[in-house]
Amino acid sequence: MLSAKQNSRRKFLLSSLIALPAMGIALDGLSAAVAAEIIAPSLDSYTPVFFSAAEWTFIKAACDRLIPADGRGPGALECNVPIFIDQQLAGDLGSEVYLEGPFDLNAPATLGYQLPFTPQEVYRKGIAALERACQASHGTHFALLDLPTRGQVLGQLQNGQIDFAAHGEPVLPGKLLFTDLLNHTRQGWLADPIYGGNKGMKAWIAIGFPGARASYLEWVTQHNVAYPLGPVSLSGQRA
Repeated sequence: MLSAKQNSRRKFLLSSLIALPAMGIALDGLSAAVAAEIIAPSLDSYTPVFFSAAEWTFIKAACDRLIPADGRGPGALECNVPIFIDQQLAGDLGSEVYLEGPFDLNAPATLGYQLPFTPQEVYRKGIAALERACQASHGTHFALLDLPTRGQVLGQLQNGQIDFAAHGEPVLPGKLLFTDLLNHTRQGWLADPIYGGNKGMKAWIAIGFPGARASYLEWVTQHNVAYPLGPVSLSGQRA
C-alpha cells in the first residue's frame, strides 16, 4: 500500500510521462489505460471549485440518474462527470454569456436566450428551488430520495411539471435547469479527459471512439476492417 505522499509523487510522475509514446506499452508494470485512471482526480476526494457542499451532493445524485452505471457503458460518476460540470461552471462556461437587456421571458424560442442569468446562476438558483420542491413534496433532499423517485423528479423537471415560482424562484423555469444539466452531463461523459470528465477515456472505449489521433491515413482504404487502436486524448494519454 502506497502512502499518500508516495501516491501523490507517483501521480505527478505519471502525469509528466503519460504523453510519451513509450507509455503506450507500460510504465512500472502499468498499461497506459491504468496510468490514465490513476492520474485522474478521485470523485470521492475531489473538492468542488464552484459548487457548495449541498449543491455538489445534488449534482452527483442527479448525474448518477441521468447516466447510471447499470447501463451498457460506464456511468456518469465512473467518468467524473460532476467534476467536469464543476470545473466548466467555475470557468468561462459559467460566467461568459451575453447578458444585455431588455429580457422578454415570454419570447418565442427562435429569439434565443432571454434570461438575466449566467449558467452559474441557473444552477445555483435552480438547485435551490428544486431542493425546496423536494422538501415540500417528499420531505427530504433530492439526494436522499430512492432511485425511482429521483428519476420521477427529474422527469417532472424535464416536462416542466415542477413550478419553481411556487418554491421561491419566479423567473427561472425548471425545464431550463434540466436542459443544462442533461447537456452538461452528456458533454462531461463524452469530452476529452483534459476537461475533467471521461475519466480514463471509459466513455470513448465504450462507444469505440478513437479520440484525438493525429492521422488515420493508413486506415482510409481499409474498408470493413475494425479499427484496432484505442483512443488517445489531447494530452497524449492512451487507453
